Amino acid sequence: MDERYPPIEPYDQGMLDVGDGNQVYWEVCGNPAGRPALVVHGGPGSGCGPWARRYFDPARYRVVLFDQRNCGRSTPHAADPATDLRHNTTAHLVADMERLREHVGVDRWLLYGGSWGSTLLLAYAQQHPQRVSAIVIGAVTTTRRSEVDWLYRGVGRYFPREWERFLAGGGVGPDDDVVGAYARLVEDPDPAVRERAVRDWCAWEDAVVSAEGVGNPYGDRPSAERTAMVRICAHYFSQGAWLAEGELIRRADRLAGIPGVLIHGRVDLGSPLTTAWELHRAWPDSRLHVVEGAGHFGTVQTRRHLLAALDDFAVAD
Repeated sequence: MDERYPPIEPYDQGMLDVGDGNQVYWEVCGNPAGRPALVVHGGPGSGCGPWARRYFDPARYRVVLFDQRNCGRSTPHAADPATDLRHNTTAHLVADMERLREHVGVDRWLLYGGSWGSTLLLAYAQQHPQRVSAIVIGAVTTTRRSEVDWLYRGVGRYFPREWERFLAGGGVGPDDDVVGAYARLVEDPDPAVRERAVRDWCAWEDAVVSAEGVGNPYGDRPSAERTAMVRICAHYFSQGAWLAEGELIRRADRLAGIPGVLIHGRVDLGSPLTTAWELHRAWPDSRLHVVEGAGHFGTVQTRRHLLAALDDFAVAD
């Protein structure tokens, strides 16, 4: 049963010039006088979707969504091999979020996101804590190099055949830098090489979540979306998202006074629970809900926790 709010459409939208030749798509929906909230999508490079609007009571929230640089409806798009990703880093995206806040006229907003979105919103909140009223995260990640290594190496122990195929696609051995190899392949001048790398990357991502009954959420995306996501993912993960190892947990004290709700699946193979636990321990103002039997994409119980947290914050000071 889908307990989310009914679908709604934006009442305002546009393209924001963030410099470096980039235009970032944004939209606002819900109640113009409601509590401001920002949806920070995952991937990186997945783009925001209309489904995210439905977690917010449209009578009580003013919800802002945006497509991060070079994906979704933002331009130039990473599906175009000519698009230069040099100006697409965590620092650039944090600056984009702050520019967007000023553009839509928000003083403080609630941040909601999951997976890569949680990494980005934590980076923003630690840099601009005075602009954040609350945080809700489903599927906690901080994109430490150790987390990236687990996703593209460690979890291979559960999927040995698929991991061997992933390594073969990257042309590397088990002790080599597979993410770095794919980052180079998706920039290859030969379109056949790029397309094969995108396909092999998505096949691995789909394998990791295969026990969750969600089909092929990466490989079944339209070609342009799939290509942009893989290019941007490889770009970020090969660089540790330009964050010092453990930075977001080590600096969690900067979140003091910001209430947060963390929701994480017990059996999330791609993002093990330990990251959510470590963040919770370092952030006294957070509450952690562990969802039994849930993976990275969550379950009905995961959605209920998300809805409950956002409903609670809708009436909080």
